[in-house]
Amino acid sequence: MARGEHHRIHAQDRLQRNRLRVAQEAARLMSEHGIRDFHHAKIKAAERLGIVDAQALPRNNEIEQALREHQRIFHADTQPQLLQQRREAAAEAMRFLERFEPRLVGAVLDGTADAHSAVCLHVFSDHAEAVVLFLQERGVPLTQQTRRLRTTRDEQAEYPVLLFSADGLPFDITVLPLDSLRQPPLDRIDEKPMRRAPLAAVEELLATGDEEDDFERMLSTALR
Repeated sequence: MARGEHHRIHAQDRLQRNRLRVAQEAARLMSEHGIRDFHHAKIKAAERLGIVDAQALPRNNEIEQALREHQRIFHADTQPQLLQQRREAAAEAMRFLERFEPRLVGAVLDGTADAHSAVCLHVFSDHAEAVVLFLQERGVPLTQQTRRLRTTRDEQAEYPVLLFSADGLPFDITVLPLDSLRQPPLDRIDEKPMRRAPLAAVEELLATGDEEDDFERMLSTALR
C-alpha cells in the first residue's frame, strides 16, 4: 500500500472514531444533564473532548442512536418505567385535549424519554387563544412561549407553545394551524416530516410495550 493511501485510511479511521466519541459524549450529556438540543449537545461534547474538526461532529441520527445505546447500557433499570409513565400521561392528556386533535411527538413517542423529558404534544386550531382559554377555564396554570419549527428545508415559522405541569410531569404543547394536520413540520433529527401519533396509536404502544418492531409498525400506520 502506498504511503499516501495509508495516511488517508488512517485519517479516515481517526475521523470515524472521533465522530463516535462525540456522539457518545453528546448522548451522555443529554441523558445525564437533560440537554435536549442535538446541536448544543454535540458542540459541548466536542469541546469537552478537545475535538475541533467540524467533520468529526456526528449527525443528529448518530447521536440519537448513541443515546438509545447509552440508555440500554446505563439506565435499563429505570428508563423503560419513566417512558411508560410519560406515555400513560400523554394518553390521558390527549383524551383531555381531544377537541384539538392532539398528536404525540418527540422523545415520549420515539422511546428515548427519560427523567428530563416533557410530554410533547401538537394540538391544532386556527385560533391559538381557543386552546389557551380551554386550559385556563379548567384551572391549568400556563406559561406561554413561542417556538420556531421548520416547515420546509428553507422556511421556518413561529408557533405558540403552552407549558404546564400535571401530576409532577412537564407538558409541552405546541399549537399549530389546522392545515398542519396534513403537513407536519420537519424533524430536527432527519429533516423528514415529523413523526406524530394520534391517541389510538399511543394506546397501541401502551398495550404492546416498546418493542422496536411494534414501534415501527405503529408509526407506519399512524395518522400524522
